[in-house]
Amino acid sequence: MGQESRTTRDQIQRAAVREFLDKGFQGASLRQIVKNAGVTTGAFYGYFSSKEALFASIVEPHAAALMGRFMEAQTTFAELPEAEQPRHMGVESSACVDWMVDYMYQHPEPMKLLIGRAEGTSYEHFVHRMVEVEVEYTEHYIQVLRNLGREVPVLDHQLCHIIASGMFNAVFEVVVHDMPYDQAKQYIRQLREFYMAGWQKLMGE
Repeated sequence: MGQESRTTRDQIQRAAVREFLDKGFQGASLRQIVKNAGVTTGAFYGYFSSKEALFASIVEPHAAALMGRFMEAQTTFAELPEAEQPRHMGVESSACVDWMVDYMYQHPEPMKLLIGRAEGTSYEHFVHRMVEVEVEYTEHYIQVLRNLGREVPVLDHQLCHIIASGMFNAVFEVVVHDMPYDQAKQYIRQLREFYMAGWQKLMGE
């Protein structure tokens, strides 16, 4: 792709970010994006097949980065020998959340689109998918504790989902509401401690 093509594509994406942030995906006007980008509708379709394809071009790299790092933390923990998992509980996930917060603050606009402006796109349930993965691995860890002879109270799927959903939505709140970075880091650290203590209590540790 030549420099001129990259410039035109960038112009369209920059105009789209402003429009999507202001109105969300569903409310955003493709005509307004094209106008603000200073290109023709024909030129637009030379780069993107649709408004959703344009939205995806902005958020997909960041969705992939977040989900990739998240899955890495989950699998790293799950692949530890069962006897070692209790003393590692929270280590990988804490490092992952720290990384996610830093990443979100490095890419605030596409993150706001991904988390709060994606209704009507395939990214609408991105946070929900992360929650479901978290619940799956949490339930696996509960079984590990039982395999080790721990008496873990019954924690049903719905309860685990509610707890995980609360945690993830709270983490993403910091960037959605433009919380200052230093305050966000402190907030997330306290939040992790709160949820970690709660999980340990529920798991009988």
